[in-house]
Amino acid sequence: MSEDTPSLKQIVEGALLAAGGPLTPDQLLGLFADKERPTRGAVLDILSSLERDYQGRGIELAQVAGGYRVQVRKETAPWVARLWEERPARYSRALLETLALVAYRQPITRGEIEDIRGVAVSTNIVKTLTEREWVRVVGHRDVPGRPALYATTRKFLDYFGLRSLNDLPTLAEIRDPELLGDDLSLDEPAGSVDALIEVRAAVPLSDEVEGVDEIMEVDGGRDEEALRDGD
Repeated sequence: MSEDTPSLKQIVEGALLAAGGPLTPDQLLGLFADKERPTRGAVLDILSSLERDYQGRGIELAQVAGGYRVQVRKETAPWVARLWEERPARYSRALLETLALVAYRQPITRGEIEDIRGVAVSTNIVKTLTEREWVRVVGHRDVPGRPALYATTRKFLDYFGLRSLNDLPTLAEIRDPELLGDDLSLDEPAGSVDALIEVRAAVPLSDEVEGVDEIMEVDGGRDEEALRDGD
């Protein structure tokens, strides 16, 4: 490499900052022509080096289901979020309960969710979860009517900063559901039923900054008012 050619570390760091989402090692390798392509091990070493570099700083290198991304540390997120004037997105507890049930009981049908929660699941909630690509239909239950089976997606894992479903908090970690109000803001600490999915506090540097620059008020409807701790 000439003196003007950036180092592998600079290229990887620049790509992570500019990407619109997590990048896998293979995607990073794809940035290089065949003759200049580094080994996979070299890229992994660079990622480990960047992770160390960011320790004690306001940003961090996080590994999620979709790969690696540079993001703001959750401790600094409340201040960083003030860069955006919009009101943070708020999701009804009904939506979060439904999402948590899918995460913990998947694959699960809409009827099974309603049986656990004791109330009907609003069509708006199912539509929102599928449009955001947090939940998808993975099959149909072999019973009369063949109801759809729902499961979470990689985008769900990425959004909530999880590598796999094994990173979800255990039921023993859940706090008293009575401590929460009706809604949970994405820039507030997660608690009680919503702690099941640990709403992420970190704000990615290279993304639409979901939940901060996007306003989405979800109305679960009157049938979602009678809630139980179904998360």
